[in-house]
Amino acid sequence: MLGKKLVTAQKRGETRALCLGLGMVACSMMMYFFIGITIVPFYTKSVWTTETVCKVLKANIKDKVFCPNSEGSEDEEIFPYPCLQVWVNLTASGQEVMLYHTEDTLERNRKCSYVPDKLENSKEVKARIETIASNFKKYQTFPCYYDPGGTQTNVILSRLYPSKGLLFAFLWPTLMFTGGCLIIVLVKISQYVSVLSAWQ
Repeated sequence: MLGKKLVTAQKRGETRALCLGLGMVACSMMMYFFIGITIVPFYTKSVWTTETVCKVLKANIKDKVFCPNSEGSEDEEIFPYPCLQVWVNLTASGQEVMLYHTEDTLERNRKCSYVPDKLENSKEVKARIETIASNFKKYQTFPCYYDPGGTQTNVILSRLYPSKGLLFAFLWPTLMFTGGCLIIVLVKISQYVSVLSAWQ
């Protein structure tokens, strides 16, 4: 009687462990799918793949400009902000090009090097842009990214999704997938050992 109870408890434990392993594998596959349709397209779409050194030539703040949050947005979503323009000397080619913060900055407004968030206070935005401009004048040389194919003549300061960030995004689902597979393998080994012991 006690042996049957132990066998039943063991089977229940194996079933729960197997469900846990399968659930972890399923969750990791969903995370892979989510990353594949959100982050990977932005990473592959970016042409600014090669890192080089940029030297600041000039950093000027122009009059306020208006920028919509996205193409085709309504008038109430358009907000004014000081336009910072940073021109740099590209070490790789020696050209004078305009610097943008990220790929998103270039899509939102090609006239300005930095586009602030609409939700920020206007005074805070002005102070932040002035700080950024002074930092560019203070630190003349810094790493930047350019397009080796030449389709984009401008450069960006940082990529939205660099290679390290993409690898980090795939790290957690990979660990979960590995853990789920390991649990399933251990359960199957335990079942095999139990059957082998019963047969002997």
